[in-house]
Amino acid sequence: MNRDTMPWPLLAAAALAMFTAASSGTTRAPFLLDMARDLSTTLALVGNLVAATSVSWAVAGMLAGAGSDRWGRRPFLIGGPIALCLVLFGVASARNFPEAVLWSVASGGCSGMFTGVIFAEVSARVAPHQQGRALGWVMSGQSLTLLVGVPLAAFVGSWIGWRGVNICVAAMALLSAASLLWTTRGRVSSARVRGTRAPSLRAALSLPVIRLLGMGIMERICYGLTAVFFATFLQQTYGLALHDVALPLAIFASGNILGTILGGQLADKLPNRARTYAVAMVASGGAALALFGWQESLAVSVGLGFVYVFLNAIARPAMLASLATVPEQVRGTVMGLNVTCSSIGWMGASGLGGLMVATQGFGGFGPLTAVVAAMGAGLAVVRR
Repeated sequence: MNRDTMPWPLLAAAALAMFTAASSGTTRAPFLLDMARDLSTTLALVGNLVAATSVSWAVAGMLAGAGSDRWGRRPFLIGGPIALCLVLFGVASARNFPEAVLWSVASGGCSGMFTGVIFAEVSARVAPHQQGRALGWVMSGQSLTLLVGVPLAAFVGSWIGWRGVNICVAAMALLSAASLLWTTRGRVSSARVRGTRAPSLRAALSLPVIRLLGMGIMERICYGLTAVFFATFLQQTYGLALHDVALPLAIFASGNILGTILGGQLADKLPNRARTYAVAMVASGGAALALFGWQESLAVSVGLGFVYVFLNAIARPAMLASLATVPEQVRGTVMGLNVTCSSIGWMGASGLGGLMVATQGFGGFGPLTAVVAAMGAGLAVVRR
């Protein structure tokens, strides 16, 4: 295998799998009212399915990452999407809210089985000077969920309903499994050599790795604070209806995709990935202050939202590419922990954002985001 050649088929399959994993939960957003009615429950309870999915995703990511270092990556890369396909049929057939909770938690666990392992597999198949670009392309699959997945789900769901959308995502999961099966052939995925000592969590958690994982949490909090609340911010600030925020959200999502791709390029071309991360985070913190502190017009706020998420997205590939430099025998464990920390960041963003809305309003989002971004930058430069 020539690691200097970008494995484009694998990157495409990995991006599809990331798109599918993200879509398994995010595409519920347009159907919360329909789900609440069909499952005989309240909108608030249905909304909490996202949190339940995040918890199981975080736990499964940690366990699957460690397991991939012991038993190889292909069982998780192929088995995870297949399991997700089966579980999504369960979501589609749920007759009441408890069943929906059970299947949703299972879907998060299935997604966690392969998302972190994908990063480990891709980083193992490319040269170190290309890891930023490769991982950036993989992450773009997840970013496409907001730009393509949710609008497409809403369009298709108007005919087949939320249950039918889950079946469509299940079909994509099966296609992802087949794609990963084909693109990972011809090479034995990482597995512990018989007779050698099994990798431990303690061995994986060196101080640099802990700092990088902390940087990942800070970045996800900053991204999540705006990704979760941007539509609500526009609605409350400018009195927009739900259908009026579709275009602003598409512009926001495109900024995330472009920033992720550029961030991958910069992570490979610039000599200091820690500095790249730090500069991007500080710049995004400044953009957040402008976004939530200056409501000149809708066009200005949407433009600032694009700038903010673009700058924020530049930081993540540099952090991931640095994580990918850990030894091969613990790479799966570390990348699995990254998935866990990402989920912690999302939950932190949801909790902090909800608290800020209740106490300070959206005016407090800018200073909060700037402080969290500065904390992430501090972790990056304190000991590079």
